[in-house]
This record gives sequence, C-alpha cells and structure tokens, in this order.
Amino acid sequence: MSLDTTEETVGKELYDYQKNALARIFDELVNQEDSENILFQLPTGGGKTVIFSEIARRYIEKTGKKVAILTHRVELLMQTSKMLDTFTVKNKVISSEVKTLPDQKDYQCFVAMVETLNNRLNEEAFELQDIGLVIIDEAHYNSFGKLFKFFRKSTVLGVTATPLSSNVNLPMHGNYDKLIVGESITSLVEMNYLAKANMYAYDVNLSSLNVGINGDYTVRSSDQLYTDYSMQNRLLRAYQDQCEGKKTLIFNGGINASLYVYDTFRKAGYDIRHLDNKNTASERKDILKWFREKPDAVVTSVGILTTGFDEPTVENIILNRATRSLTLYFQMIGRGSRILRNKKEFKVIDLGNNIARFGPWDGFIDWQHIFRHPEVHLNNIRSDEEIQRNFRYKMPDEIRQRFAKSEDISFDISEAYDQAVKRGDRPKVVIEESIDQHVRICVENSEDLWDARDLAKLLEDEIEYRARKYGECLAKTTSSYIDWLREEYMRKLNVRLIQEFQPA
Repeated sequence: MSLDTTEETVGKELYDYQKNALARIFDELVNQEDSENILFQLPTGGGKTVIFSEIARRYIEKTGKKVAILTHRVELLMQTSKMLDTFTVKNKVISSEVKTLPDQKDYQCFVAMVETLNNRLNEEAFELQDIGLVIIDEAHYNSFGKLFKFFRKSTVLGVTATPLSSNVNLPMHGNYDKLIVGESITSLVEMNYLAKANMYAYDVNLSSLNVGINGDYTVRSSDQLYTDYSMQNRLLRAYQDQCEGKKTLIFNGGINASLYVYDTFRKAGYDIRHLDNKNTASERKDILKWFREKPDAVVTSVGILTTGFDEPTVENIILNRATRSLTLYFQMIGRGSRILRNKKEFKVIDLGNNIARFGPWDGFIDWQHIFRHPEVHLNNIRSDEEIQRNFRYKMPDEIRQRFAKSEDISFDISEAYDQAVKRGDRPKVVIEESIDQHVRICVENSEDLWDARDLAKLLEDEIEYRARKYGECLAKTTSSYIDWLREEYMRKLNVRLIQEFQPA
C-alpha cells in the first residue's frame, strides 16, 4: 500500500518530533515485505495518543480498512475516543455494556477494553470485520497478548513509554518484530515539551523488603516498612522540606501504607486525600476534582494513578515506595512531567532508593537493547545491598544552610573505625567521636538549647546513615540493631546538648 505522510494533519496540530515519529512509523508500514508488528516507544507526556490517533485517521483514509484500538483502563478508553473525535475519526467504544455490534459498518474505528473485547470475541458475540491495523496503548501490559490470535491478518502497532514486558517469560519481542524509539526524555525537556525533574534521594534501608514471584517487592513487606513511625516521620519531613504548599502526589506500595500517610499528614494539619482501587467512581471523581482545583492539594495513592491520569499542575512526585519495575518508575515520575506556561520544573522525592536502582529519570536508556534482551536488564538491576554499600550521605543544601557557621561538617565512620582498630580502641569510640562532631556543629549554629535540639532533628537521616555504616563495620546490620543504635545515638546527642547549654 502507498501511504502519503506529507499531508496536513486534521484536528490537533502535531509537533515536529511527533510528525517525524509519524513518518517513521508509516515508512515501516509501507516498506515492510511481510506483515510485521511494530512497537513504538515515546516517554510519558510525549503525546502517544495524539500520534496514533492521526495514524488511525490516515490509515483509514488511505487504505479503506478499519482500525481497532485497545486499552487496559476505562479512563484511557474514553480519552482515546475523545482524541479520535478531534481527528474526525468516527469511532465506537466497545465497553462492557456493548454485547453485540449490529451497527459496526457505520464506524471506521473501534476503541475497546482488552478484557471486554476478549470476552466478546471468545463468546462469538460478534466479529470485528475488515480490521487492517490494531493499535495497542500501554503495550507493555501482558493482558493484550490473548488478543493477537484474533488479528493474525492485521498489522499490530503497540505504543508504550517502556518497551519492557512485566513478565520476563513473555518478552515483547515475542509479539513485535521491530521497535521504533522516539525522542528521549532529555531531548523533550531541552525542547520544552516536558518539565525538568529536580530529583532528591533519601537513603532508605530496604533490607526488610521481600521480592515476590512477579519480581517486585511484596505489598506486605512494603507496608510493614513504610508504616513504621520512622519512615512516616521521614516522609513528613521530606514533604515539609521540599514540597510544602505545592500540589503533591504520593505513591505508595500498599493500601495500609497510604492510609498511614493520610493519618500522619492529617495529624500534622495538612489537607490530604487517600485514593486506591476500592474507591467508587464517584469518590474518585470528587477527589481528583478537588486535587485539580486546590493549589496545595496532597493525594496519597496506591497504583491507580500511574496510568490514565493527567493533571499537569502536579509540582511534586513523592515515591514513598521501592520498586524493581522500570516501567512503574517511569510511570510514577511521568505524572509530574507535564509542562505549563508557569511550570517548567517539578520535584521528585525518592524514598525507595529508586534513583540509585534505575538512574535519573532523564538518563540515557538503550531501549533497543532492553527490547531485544530484557533478561539482561532484569539480571543487572542493582541490588539493595550494593546500593546501600555504595551510598554516601550528602547533606541537602537547605539543611546545610542551617549549619552555615560550621566550615567542616564531614565525618567518615569507616575511616574512624579503621583508625580506632589501629589504635587498639574499643569500636564504640567511633560512635562517641561521631556524637562529638554532631554536638559541635549544633552548638556552633545555635543561640540556645532549643535551637540546638531543632538542629539535631535535622540530622536524623545522617545519623541513620552513620549507624548503618557502623553496623557494617561490625558486621551487625540487622534492622533491629540499627534501629536501637539510631535511637541510642539520638538520646546521647540530646543529653550532650543539654550539658553543653547548662550554666557553668
């Protein structure tokens, strides 16, 4: 077939990079000798729906054949249908209410939920006729695989931000022959199509997390870690330090953790809403309306807002969870990447060592290699032990400013331990020296005891880091020992500060 890609777009105008992607995709459709399935990768926020809606329009116009577009979420279903309307593509939504298709000859395009369409086709309630092109949105989900058998005579175009299957046993190259890689995140940021992410990582001890059969951390172990008081307190402090007063979306690994976040923030006086898949459609609609309209709104959620949710005014993304899924990592951060006239940047607060595991959100990724060799990528994901072993605490700039009167704030636990061993001292002298250093910088930057104790609270993350490093030196790294050591350290630090400010 001959498909002209130089014609003017009908409906919403495409950006130059979207037009280039469109041309590359059509070139593959035109020049392939045999019918080959194509996968197209473009970052979240790059406009995949716009691109494939124009592809559908031109394909129908040039070939006379019909197009089926498959989604996995009802929100995506309706968004896609509305976008097709913008491009004057007459489409019919196949929702759960649609049992038969007596009027299918009246439509050029069908938009369907994967499970609904699978049920109807298996029940032989109807057969989609004259489908030349099948477009699959969020193609990395394995649920679409069951439908390929119904479209053996059609060309399949999958679109995704991350061409990596959620199941290592079902690689995407098993269903798709070629991958077309679109513009990178870095390029879209430089061209002002995506907002720049300012990323802040807080070191977290993940040794208590367990990996489930799906390759990611279990909900149970995640809930146990992130409902802990110290983790809730760390989250609250991170929000207050980095996000307070700005629209914030918090992602959690389990419902219990999200409910704890809700209670913690409410008790601290913040207006917050909790959202998970147990909320009714009307509840969800009300919460998202409130979130859209309130400038400093905070929503704590579980999974449900990773796809099919678009709120450009989000200014802060907090990853209050750890994940081993590269796809989920990009989905969560992508919720904040929409650019506006008065929003060119957004913040990402990482409380799950995710940045250390996958690299910066805008870092280079060889998607072709991941597409062809997903098992290599999965085997090379950095372990939590390696991340913690190589982590070096760096005091955030806003905290460092509070200690501006101190020229030197550094203290190396490992080096101090080695020196103590050489001198023949007891290991605990290292902790005493560390406390001495923290007492000194608190006193140097305080007017009274209350100032000093406030500064000591700002050192909690560094104290946990030093406690863990000390535990590694002793080969005693259990969570219970580190927790005890951290609490004992804080107790001694506060006692020493009281002594320092006592009248002579």
